[in-house]
Amino acid sequence: MPRRFAILKHDHPFLHWDLLLEEETTARAWRLLRTPCPNEPIAAEPLSAHRLFYLDYEGPVSGDRGHVTRAFAGEYMVESSMNDVIRLQLSGIEFASSAMIQTLSDGRVFVTFIGERGI
Repeated sequence: MPRRFAILKHDHPFLHWDLLLEEETTARAWRLLRTPCPNEPIAAEPLSAHRLFYLDYEGPVSGDRGHVTRAFAGEYMVESSMNDVIRLQLSGIEFASSAMIQTLSDGRVFVTFIGERGI
C-alpha cells in the first residue's frame, strides 16, 4: 500500500532538504545536504522521527528552528529493504521514479533519486 513522502526545503540551522517517509504513526526522516537531483548520490544524515503533520506543513518550525517549504511530495512504496539499502518506488515527483537510501559500513548515508530529468 502506498504511503506519503515529502521533501521539505529547510533553512535552519543551514539550508538543506528533509526527506520524510510516512510510517505507521511518524515520518522517518533524513537531512539531505544538497538540492535533490537525479542519478547522483546525495550525502544525508538520519534525523529523529518527525510528526506526520510535517508531510503537509509549510511555515515556521517551533522552537525558533527556521522555516520549511514543501519542495516535492507524493507517494512511495518500499520495493526492497535488505541489509543497509532501502529501495523505493516514487510517484508524484517529476525528476525521479525511484530512490535508494544506502548506509555504508562507515555509517555514512547517501540518498540517490533515480530518474531521467533534472529539476
